[in-house]
Amino acid sequence: MTVKVIGLIELTDQEAFESYRQQVGSTVEKYQGSIHARGSVNAIFWNELEMAPFHSFVELQFPSQADAQAWASSPEYQQLLPVRNQAMKLTLFGVTT
Repeated sequence: MTVKVIGLIELTDQEAFESYRQQVGSTVEKYQGSIHARGSVNAIFWNELEMAPFHSFVELQFPSQADAQAWASSPEYQQLLPVRNQAMKLTLFGVTT
């Protein structure tokens, strides 16, 4: 069972985002994960949940929910939170496929 972690991103600081982006991959890999896709959102067809605007996304993959949770709460990722919080507003959630 693969767990995907999806991030919906609204960039607020491009320079901070580049710093975050350079560092986050190694934290994901340390917990058996990979960055599967990144990109821009070019259309929103429905927004019935009235979500805040976002223009980018990321999709991570982990072998299990435990690996995804270990990464999200890891000391390595927690150290990136100040940079991440400066760089973006983020909604991050996991799905099982």
